[in-house]
Amino acid sequence: QVQLVESGGGLVQPGGSLRLSCVASGTYFRIYAVGWYRHAPGKQREFVAGITTTHKTEYGDSVKGRFSVSRDDVENTAYLQMNNLKPEDTAVYYCGAAPTIGATRWANWGQGTQVTVSS
Repeated sequence: QVQLVESGGGLVQPGGSLRLSCVASGTYFRIYAVGWYRHAPGKQREFVAGITTTHKTEYGDSVKGRFSVSRDDVENTAYLQMNNLKPEDTAVYYCGAAPTIGATRWANWGQGTQVTVSS
């Protein structure tokens, strides 16, 4: 099973950018789809973005046009590039790996990385 560690979060002003990383252990990262999710206090967990093994991507409606997901199978890493950040993007961001993007909602996630968008 793939173990994942998220990083790259921080405090950023509205309109700013961050790039999150999701680093996987093991040698089978390339056979898994990766999903990014976020969880804000008082809100339900939300799907943010996902990428398949063939680099097809999906995005949640609230981030389309602002976020971009990618992966580097040589580095065993998936990325979430977040541009034009808004205060409502504030949340803990998690990544999960599974055979399909849809199945990543049930994957084992890492500890998450906090993203705070505030002036």
